[in-house]
Amino acid sequence: MAPLVSVVTPSFNQAVFLEQAMLSVLEQDYPAIEYIVVDGGSSDGSREIIKRYAERLAWWTSEPDDGQTDAINKGFARATGDIMAYLNSDDLYRPGAVREAVDYLVAHPELGMVYGDADYIDENGTVIGRFAAAQTDYKRLRRGYVHIPQQAAFFRADLWRRVGPLDPSFQFAMDYDLWVRISALAPIHYVRRPWAAFRLHDQAKTRAAIELCWPEMIRVHRRLGGSNLSIIYAKYLLRRLLEPILPFRLRARLWLHQWSLGQKATASK
Repeated sequence: MAPLVSVVTPSFNQAVFLEQAMLSVLEQDYPAIEYIVVDGGSSDGSREIIKRYAERLAWWTSEPDDGQTDAINKGFARATGDIMAYLNSDDLYRPGAVREAVDYLVAHPELGMVYGDADYIDENGTVIGRFAAAQTDYKRLRRGYVHIPQQAAFFRADLWRRVGPLDPSFQFAMDYDLWVRISALAPIHYVRRPWAAFRLHDQAKTRAAIELCWPEMIRVHRRLGGSNLSIIYAKYLLRRLLEPILPFRLRARLWLHQWSLGQKATASK
């Protein structure tokens, strides 16, 4: 029998992207997906979108919560699958992603998590770049060498039951914290396959609070006994020095993409 995959989508006021995210899960060619959508009480029509697909969902809710981390925990508390993943409401799975991830985990029972590649896409779904995914492990994660696109990560439920839930005090580094805990118990592996799309847009949480993620990562580091005399802390200090310009990287990527589209439109006239 095919292992059951539980996918949770947390959402809040993302109606413009929510249906695309949901369809990217519901239209996967894998036969055993338990799909859960946890909406934080949106007022933008998200509830109506979710209700449209309610019969195809294992469970859903639309009620106030304490943010993304709380929503993911709430969804996984209902999950019964053998493999777990979460996909934010402004991101997408690529066709075949779930099947390929499951096949890899089945073929490599020693692995605790597998992750693939993710494209950067704009508001219209146009590819504008590629997330810098790379192989990492527990030691490298502890040094701040992350390189895991959350959208393309799939992990075993038995590990979640040992290390979960997500720390509710984290709003930005809960992914990193989870990966550190999983990789401490089992190997994780990178597969060079296009499994997801990471959407960049003006309201994206990643862009709005990129400077807040690393302080939370340092909290993980210190909780595990790490000191200031470490590679990850040196990286943190360097990022603090560069902090005024770091958020402009993603903005520049979007601006260059939009400028290119404008140039093409002008040339076609």
